[in-house]
Amino acid sequence: MLLYNVTLILEESAAAEWLQWMQETHIPAVMATGMFVSNRLLKVLDSPNEGVTYCTQYIAENQENYNQYQQVYAPALQEDLNEKFKNRFVAYRTLMEFVG
Repeated sequence: MLLYNVTLILEESAAAEWLQWMQETHIPAVMATGMFVSNRLLKVLDSPNEGVTYCTQYIAENQENYNQYQQVYAPALQEDLNEKFKNRFVAYRTLMEFVG
């Protein structure tokens, strides 16, 4: 099992709009790909950064599903994010493996 984590640091003025868009549009679109078995959305409370920080986490059963997501689905989904919130966020993406 793999955890794909996307951390976004948003301008405060964009945070409420982004949160609604994530919950209503983006996360359902990612889950509709069938490449992930679950997800969660978290707000970072003790971020040292200015703005508002969120982590969106998706669980993939295997490397093949994650790779297919990255190759087939991620470019268009990330472009939607970039167009809608251009210059109002910074994103960091991390892939982690469960070890315990």
